[in-house]
Amino acid sequence: MILEPRKREQIMPLPVALISTMSKDGVRNIAPWSNITPILRPYEEIILASWIKRDTLTNIRETGEFVINVPPTNLADAVMVCSKNYPPEVDEFLKAGLTPFPSKQIKVPGIEGCLAWAECKLVEEILREKYSLVIGQVVHLEVNASFFNEDGDMDFERAQPLSVMLGNEQMWFTRPVFTGRKADYAEMFVK
Repeated sequence: MILEPRKREQIMPLPVALISTMSKDGVRNIAPWSNITPILRPYEEIILASWIKRDTLTNIRETGEFVINVPPTNLADAVMVCSKNYPPEVDEFLKAGLTPFPSKQIKVPGIEGCLAWAECKLVEEILREKYSLVIGQVVHLEVNASFFNEDGDMDFERAQPLSVMLGNEQMWFTRPVFTGRKADYAEMFVK
């Protein structure tokens, strides 16, 4: 079977993050995001891709702040509420019934009940014709200690971080599971 190149998101599981922002007038916004990734190790930067017309992007441009919230599977319904295109004056915390989680370094709140919160400040925006790449610096990273060990490794079987597989007409919410194979990073290097 051959797929059109534009269907590339149908061949790989994607993370689900909830990006919380705030307008310059203080209206809280939440949007689900899958086009997001850390930028290489050991940098403290993260990149996300955005359509040009999104309240989230406008808020990031105006305030320079956002929180990347990592939801567990039990927040899948809230993710769908936050995916709706509400007008910019609607507080999406209220619409989704989500509780703010106080941030430590920025004004924008995170979302209570998530597995982790990465407070970010805008570093750079790379503007394209139809989309924008936003690079943010993680200025504070906090995790729910119930699901992490002392080294900061997530017990993903218990935590059940949300991911998604996209299809032609619908999406399937998924979560990572252990394959039985574990490897040390040192295994990647030829001696």
